[in-house]
Amino acid sequence: MEPTHLFELVIAMFLAIIALHYAAHRLGLPPSVALLTGGASLAFVPGLPAISIDPGLVLVIFLPPLLMDGAWSIAAGRLRRHVIGIASLAVGAVFFTCAVVAVVAHLIFPSLPWAACAALGAIVAPPDAVAARAVLQRVRLPRRLQILLEGESLLNDASGLVLFRFAVAAAATGAFSAGEAAGSFLVLALGGAVVGIVVGTAWYKLVRRLGDEYLIIAASVLLGWIAYLLGEQLHVSGVIATVTAGLIMSWHQHTVLSAAMRMRGISFWTVMIFLMEAAVFILIGLSLRDVVERGGGFATVIATMGLPMLAILVALVLARFAWVFAADFVIRLCTALGFTRAAPLGVGGATVLSWAGVRGVVTLALALSLPEGFPGRDFILVTAFAVILGTVLIQGTTLGRVIAWARLVEPESERARLTMSQAEAAMAQAQFGIVQSLAYDAEGKLFHPQLLERYQRRATSIVDYAERTEHYIPVLHAHFDVVLEAVATGRRELIRLHRAGEIDDETLRELERDLDLEELSAISAKA
Repeated sequence: MEPTHLFELVIAMFLAIIALHYAAHRLGLPPSVALLTGGASLAFVPGLPAISIDPGLVLVIFLPPLLMDGAWSIAAGRLRRHVIGIASLAVGAVFFTCAVVAVVAHLIFPSLPWAACAALGAIVAPPDAVAARAVLQRVRLPRRLQILLEGESLLNDASGLVLFRFAVAAAATGAFSAGEAAGSFLVLALGGAVVGIVVGTAWYKLVRRLGDEYLIIAASVLLGWIAYLLGEQLHVSGVIATVTAGLIMSWHQHTVLSAAMRMRGISFWTVMIFLMEAAVFILIGLSLRDVVERGGGFATVIATMGLPMLAILVALVLARFAWVFAADFVIRLCTALGFTRAAPLGVGGATVLSWAGVRGVVTLALALSLPEGFPGRDFILVTAFAVILGTVLIQGTTLGRVIAWARLVEPESERARLTMSQAEAAMAQAQFGIVQSLAYDAEGKLFHPQLLERYQRRATSIVDYAERTEHYIPVLHAHFDVVLEAVATGRRELIRLHRAGEIDDETLRELERDLDLEELSAISAKA
């Protein structure tokens, strides 16, 4: 394919992303479902060239920034609090699911070597960070379940990759050592964490000296790829390195980035991540044509592999249910015996956590990376795609209903000690305190009376609002509705002045930025 044609295809893909997202919004579907099915439909459009995905390139391009975005937005405090539960899912559940799938695959095809069965298990075992984010963005979960799923999706790829590499090596050499695999996983994880700490610390020191906000934003965007590539180059976990660097950046960004950097950087980053997440599902859908052709066509795939693929999918789902419910039972037992005060998830929470294991790009990339001539390669590839399709279409579309059925309640231990209104009141009191101390000159004369009055009034009103929030909400909404109307009117007048030639472009941009900030502030306060 000529480079210009490839570029045209990329532009067409982004246009398809916009159209499919809009269709998903209108139909009330998860965008991931629309993108996946849309990409699969486009794959069979006559005249469209077949899309062949380089698995290594896909992982390098898409995985680091998407992992970085997850690490940036995750709540670090709750991540530490639930590290055992996250490790149980990211390591224990992946290993257990891999073993269950391997046993089921060997029962279905006794002639398939155990190493090939283990490779299939490693490919489909880890839920995908991209797919999980796409599903979780559309549902509301208690904080504990949210952090468990987010933390799992950030870290479980490392487990799956280690298992996959050992399974492929075992197929080639005929030897496998569980102890060696466990030791290798520990070395890769610790090595990745060290690389992430080094890269994240280097970013922190660099951005404090760069000074230019665009250079800082560029350095922050590149951080994920640098950590991942360096980790892989040093033969440790690039996934763990990326997540660790992202957590360090997330922790320090509040102190080293200015407000302008943060607003501009987040705006750019949000659009980039949106396009990358959507492109992943489009590419998965477009790869269907190659997968089906490898399997001999739709009719052959359904006739020869339909039931085995369904059995693998069912085994995959049941294995996650078994692990999650068993872990919840252990927590319940330890709580009853007084060993821990951790609250069990309960049937509803465990069901939601079990049903949220959606697979995505990592599963497909690992399947495509199997060497030619690998035992059962075509079956593994087709099964991997079927698992992605099944989990996204079935679990992704029904997770909202499962959450509604579960009627989940936020445990008291997971609630913050202060509400947002109380935190605003504390912040306003601190601001008033510093203004009060600086409002007088050296002789004790009041130098900033209006400023002092403004902050005093603000502190008093916010404290009163925090104490009587429900009483003020209707008044607050009405107040900011008027503010938004005033902003809109001011914007129309500003544009009229510019169109009439009475102000220049620089004045337009400066005043428009002020209106934008006022509008964003009003929308945030109203919400």
